[in-house]
Amino acid sequence: MRQLPHRTARGPKGGVRDWLALGLLMFPVLLVAVDNTALTFALPAIARSLDPSGVQLLWIVDAYALVLAGLLVAMGSLGDRIGRRRLLLIGTTGFTAVSAATAFAPSAEWLIAGRAGLGLFGAMLMPSTLSLIRNIFPDPNRRRLAVAIWAAGFSGGAALGPIFGGWLVEHFWWGAVLLVAVPIMVPLLLFGPFFIPESRDPNPGRPDTLSILLSMLTMVPAVYGIKELATEGPGTAPLAIIAFGTLMGWAFVRRQQRLASPLLDLSLFRNPVFSTAITANVLALFSYNGFILFLAQHLQLLEGMSPSASGTAMLPALAAMVMAGLLVVPLVRKVRPGFVVAGGLSLSAAGYGLVTLGDHSSGPGLLLGALLLLAVGVGAAETISNDLILGAVPPARSGAAAAISETGYEVGSLLGTAVLGSILTASYQGQLVLPAAVTAAAPAEALAGTRETLAGAVELAGTLPAPLAEALAAAARAAFDSGVHITAAIALVLMAAAAVLSAVVLRRVPRAR
Repeated sequence: MRQLPHRTARGPKGGVRDWLALGLLMFPVLLVAVDNTALTFALPAIARSLDPSGVQLLWIVDAYALVLAGLLVAMGSLGDRIGRRRLLLIGTTGFTAVSAATAFAPSAEWLIAGRAGLGLFGAMLMPSTLSLIRNIFPDPNRRRLAVAIWAAGFSGGAALGPIFGGWLVEHFWWGAVLLVAVPIMVPLLLFGPFFIPESRDPNPGRPDTLSILLSMLTMVPAVYGIKELATEGPGTAPLAIIAFGTLMGWAFVRRQQRLASPLLDLSLFRNPVFSTAITANVLALFSYNGFILFLAQHLQLLEGMSPSASGTAMLPALAAMVMAGLLVVPLVRKVRPGFVVAGGLSLSAAGYGLVTLGDHSSGPGLLLGALLLLAVGVGAAETISNDLILGAVPPARSGAAAAISETGYEVGSLLGTAVLGSILTASYQGQLVLPAAVTAAAPAEALAGTRETLAGAVELAGTLPAPLAEALAAAARAAFDSGVHITAAIALVLMAAAAVLSAVVLRRVPRAR
């Protein structure tokens, strides 16, 4: 099969093939984003169909993220070596085949193995798409718009995932959430070899197996330990797991410093634009995912909204995030990129300021308004910071840079859930004062669940007479809102600090021309 030659046009009317290539790259971006969130709505149906144990149900969710996080750096470097388009097509083929096989899983063990396989091939997709954009669009202005479209696709897919997943489960069966990968990926497999140009590092060096192993032993325990902290709270086991991952990370860094052709080029972090943009990305996603965590609980447990209704209530803010990412592209021709990133982070801080100082008892309006500010800020900051990350490295190292950016996305998302979630839970538990009448009327086991989580309190309230239920709901709401104020204040400080850092370090990055 003969590949058509690729030409990168420079004129405003040129570059049709470039944009067709970008359109094809959006298929895996949308799929991975939808897959990250859609499965959540299929879990009840999976539980009824396969009857997994509690531990197996957790692994059905976690297997994908653990393998993905463990392999992102290795796959980014592999794409630089063997060719980013080749790695993308290998990942696309594998992701499609494993999705089809996993959709008809006859057991929980099969489904867990399939999710791990999806993590393996998913790790090939995202760094490849972003690094290919860097090489398809060498012109900074066109690249910036391409990155904005890439980020919009990722945000849009994440927003539509729960709604789309819920619709598929309701009208078909839980396997449809996975099987939908087949028609989505077919256009890329058919047309990708013709329209997407190949690119690779011309001097890649030899791959180092021990570095790949160390990178996995760093990321997998770290991600797993953070997840355990978020769900189980501080304890010996998760802290020991994180400590082991940290030790392996130290060994990984030392080895990279000694290798002539390292798996991860640590010199990238000496570039202040690169390292600051990565930091901005991590903190933006940290704040966003932490906010979504307590907003979802507030909407569903305190406002009584269904999961699909709460997801729909968030859609305007998520649409605003997509639009903000697109609108900042022309803005950086008039305003320095560093100030745009700082402005986005400041807007996110303002959203958290509303939550810190506002009254949450008068309905969801204030929190949804704060989410709108936060989403616009994150959309603007993330688009420009991703472009700065790609622009700060040579094209030959774009795979490694994209992998670092994607790893930052995973770490920021996990830390936002784990750190802010743990603080919120601890504050709720410390501030909850149960009415004496409730403690006298409720069984000890139900009271223990009430003291642990807001969900436990709502569940107990549903079994009590109206006066006791109202008293318990008021006490639980007060304790939960107190925790939200504390976590919002912490996130506000972090966002403000990130905004100042971006404004200072990135202030000399010139405006786009």
